[in-house]
Amino acid sequence: MNARTICLLATLACSVGAPGAAAAQAPRAAAGTTGPYPEKPIRFLIGFPPGGGSDILARAIGQKLAERWGQQVVVDNRPGAAGNIAAEIAARSAPDGYPLYLGTSGSHAINVSLYRKLGYDPEKDFAPVSLVASAQNILVVHPSVAAQSVAQLVALAKQRPGQLSYASTGIGTSVHLAAELFKRMTGADIAHVPYKGPAAVIDLISGQVHLLFGRIAVVLPHVKTGRLRALAVTGAKRSMLLPDLPTVTESGLPGFEVSAWFGVLVPAGTPGPIVTKLNAEIISILKDRGIRERLAADDFEPVSSTPQQFASHIRAETEKWAKVIRQAGIRAD
Repeated sequence: MNARTICLLATLACSVGAPGAAAAQAPRAAAGTTGPYPEKPIRFLIGFPPGGGSDILARAIGQKLAERWGQQVVVDNRPGAAGNIAAEIAARSAPDGYPLYLGTSGSHAINVSLYRKLGYDPEKDFAPVSLVASAQNILVVHPSVAAQSVAQLVALAKQRPGQLSYASTGIGTSVHLAAELFKRMTGADIAHVPYKGPAAVIDLISGQVHLLFGRIAVVLPHVKTGRLRALAVTGAKRSMLLPDLPTVTESGLPGFEVSAWFGVLVPAGTPGPIVTKLNAEIISILKDRGIRERLAADDFEPVSSTPQQFASHIRAETEKWAKVIRQAGIRAD
C-alpha cells in the first residue's frame, strides 16, 4: 500500500466519524418538532413602551432565557391600543416557538369586553405558557379626605354621593376597574376622572381629585412624604413593601381582589413540546433569587403556573371583568 492510498483511507475514516461527533454536540429536537429548539433568535413582543412594567419583566426573563439557551432574545416593543397592536402581531405570527408574547390582564382578560372589535381572539389565537408576575394596587386618598380606613371612606362616600372623585390612568386600566369594582361592591357613588399617565397622581396630590387605586411603586414615595394617605392594598395578601397596611378584604370588603398580572403566551398551534420546554425554563427562572429580588424591587410578585392553570386563570379573569365592564357601561372605542 503506497502513501497516497494510506492518506485516502485516513481521510475517508475522518469523514465518516465527523457526522457522529457533530450530532453528539447538536441540540436535541423535542418530540413533535422538526429540529432543535431554539436554533435562532427569539422575538419577545410586548404591547408597551420601554421602561414600563411589561418591559422590565420581558427583559428580565429574556435575558435569562438567552443565557440558558445561547440564543439572542430580542424584546420588541409595539405600544398602542392598550396592548392590542402587539397582541395582534403575535397572534398572526408563525407558531414555531420564536415569537413570544407577554400578555397582561388587559390584553387577555379586559380588552375583549372593553373594545367592540379586536384584531385577535385572546383564547383561540394563543397558547398559554405560564404566568410570570402580578402587581397589586394601593388605595390612596388626598390628606384632606376625612377617612383613615376603607370603612370610613365608604361611609363618607355614601354621605356625599357623587361629591367624591377618583382618578384613573385611562379607560379600562386596572386602576380604573379596581375603582369600579369597589363602587359596585360598596354601593358608593364616586365620580370617575380619567387621565393619561402620571397626571392622575399629580392632580391627586394637588387635591383636584380625592382618591386613586394606583400602582404601589408609583404612589409609595408620596405616601412616605405624607402627600398621600394609604388605606389598603388590593391584592389577596399584604404587600412586602407595606406589611402593616391591610388588604381591602381585611378592611371589611370580603372578596375584593385586584391585581394586574402578566404571563408568557405563544401563537396557537405552537408545538406542545416547545410550550412544555418554555414553561419549564420560565418556572426555573422565576425561582432564581436574583430575578425575584429584581422583580420585587419594582413591586412585582413572581408567579408561575402550568399552561392549564394559566388558561383557567384567563377564563376566570375574563368573566370577572366582563361583568364589571357591562354593569358600569364602560367602552374604550
